[in-house]
Amino acid sequence: MWLKDDRIILRAPEPEDLELMYAMENDTTLWSVGDTLLPYSRYTLRAYLEQSKQDLFTERQARFVIALNGDEPVGMIDLANYDPLNSRAEVCIGLLGKYRGQGIASDALRLLCEYSFKRLHVHQLYAYVPVENAESRNLFAKIGFVETAELKEWLRTEAGYSDVVLVQKMAE
Repeated sequence: MWLKDDRIILRAPEPEDLELMYAMENDTTLWSVGDTLLPYSRYTLRAYLEQSKQDLFTERQARFVIALNGDEPVGMIDLANYDPLNSRAEVCIGLLGKYRGQGIASDALRLLCEYSFKRLHVHQLYAYVPVENAESRNLFAKIGFVETAELKEWLRTEAGYSDVVLVQKMAE
């Protein structure tokens, strides 16, 4: 079965996931690895949940809730910046703090890779990971992503600019 193993399921966001999304999108510790500049309101997130068709081909993204035992939402994993011409998509993943370090992210990333390559026929997945984020670099390496480039001064942080590594995984 796609998007499920004996511990987690990756499922489409539901209206009941509003508080999870609110917590994830407004976690300022995650903003440094993305392009978020302002907090998201519940109103904005509710509108997203109501309007999203969860169609990778028209929206160029797909969001999945990571749920433990198919029930308890613990994080999000996304396919973003989908490029159908070149058959690639960016992977973004985040877990609520208390669920980190338990192998949940590894399981979710493995499931998303299998689904993307075998069901969606995506040729390549990639992510941008801050050089100093050893946990994320190890996560992607564990699932078979390869560091293929280092992008200098890619992210602006409070301390100045930070380098990132581009990690990629090709369909087998």
